[in-house]
Amino acid sequence: MDKITFLFVFLLSTLCFSQEENSGSYQKRVLETTEIDLLFSFYNQDGQNAAVTGGQGTEELTDATSSIVVKIPVNQNDILTVDVGISAYSSASTSNVDPFNNGSNRANPFSASSGASQSDALIHFNPSYQHSSENRNSVYTAQAYVASEYDYFSIGFGGGYAYLFNEKNTVVSASFQMFLDKWNPQYPIELRNGFSDPRITGSGGTYNSIFNEFNDETRNSYSVSLSLSQILGKRIQGSLFMDIVSQKGLLSTPHQRIYFGDTSDFFIEDFQLADDVEQLPNSRLKIPIGGRLNYFLNDLIVLRSYYRYYSDNWGINAHTASLEVPIKLNDKFTLYPTYRYYNQTAADYFYEKEMAVSSLDFYTSDYDLSAYSSHQYGIGIRYKDIFASSKVFAFGLKTIDFRFGKYDRSDGLNSYIFSLGTTFVGD
Repeated sequence: MDKITFLFVFLLSTLCFSQEENSGSYQKRVLETTEIDLLFSFYNQDGQNAAVTGGQGTEELTDATSSIVVKIPVNQNDILTVDVGISAYSSASTSNVDPFNNGSNRANPFSASSGASQSDALIHFNPSYQHSSENRNSVYTAQAYVASEYDYFSIGFGGGYAYLFNEKNTVVSASFQMFLDKWNPQYPIELRNGFSDPRITGSGGTYNSIFNEFNDETRNSYSVSLSLSQILGKRIQGSLFMDIVSQKGLLSTPHQRIYFGDTSDFFIEDFQLADDVEQLPNSRLKIPIGGRLNYFLNDLIVLRSYYRYYSDNWGINAHTASLEVPIKLNDKFTLYPTYRYYNQTAADYFYEKEMAVSSLDFYTSDYDLSAYSSHQYGIGIRYKDIFASSKVFAFGLKTIDFRFGKYDRSDGLNSYIFSLGTTFVGD
């Protein structure tokens, strides 16, 4: 869960306001001209607790993500945004869905195989539409989402409403999202029908797992978000938020192995064969509650703080706290040092390798569901030219944002990410 949180991309966009003559009066446009955001990130991680190999094995992974976000002013009140991107990854852990396709090397959970699951690409398409009232006190949004990779397909819809009042010092907003997902399960190779191998060795008897294929291959997620933002003074601004997320369907990951402590162990070369795949309840309720507080220390430094408490009905309770301190170096450059701390309890169904027993109903060895804490350190720098004087074809360069983050988790997982974003505006 926290790995996914860390794998972020910075969306760099600024709403520009201008005036246009309309029936003898001036009406501010929500967005003056077309904006294009070009975004790229590179992520790398390593660890020794891969869920694909039952909680023990390499977690080495690299991911390169690129996307383009185009904001188009349809008229003075409406904006159409189109976000298209691709994320290409190479994963040593998922390559071990089939660990026996590794040439002359012996199968081993701590090394990668060359199977088809070693690499893949996630492609997404996310259009959205925003309408603002003429007095700019109401903002309506609607969006759609489609994403696909080799074993997963997702389609989503959503909408929201924001109301500004108290001379626009107060903003209340509500939104909802719905995702309808479909698995194409890629079960561990030894659990597939017809699998046999003369190299199987064990502590006695015949290899025979308790695995059965999942009947339901869908996962539906529904979320409602509420937030309140308030300007509290000349130097301070705060906000509160709460989400309610409900998930139904196949919440287990079909290719993540489980090894029981009350069954015999069987191997091919140095790779232990699965007793089952993880089994998790088919429903989950998540409730994060948190807030932000921004304090303008002076013209050069802003303090941006964040806190979130998370709880779900799988037994996980988590705390997140972060601080970002933008430091304005001059009119064009701003430095962004950041720090984030995270701590969570283990899910009720988490077991280390061979600690679960076959009589249990639910079990997982995914360390994302274990108890751990993490630290994330980052630094970024932004270049901003409000006049967009540098041109690329017909577009002016408005911002360049480069960030680096380093992540360390108490179970040994560590990672880093580079992110680069640019914003161009039309004439």
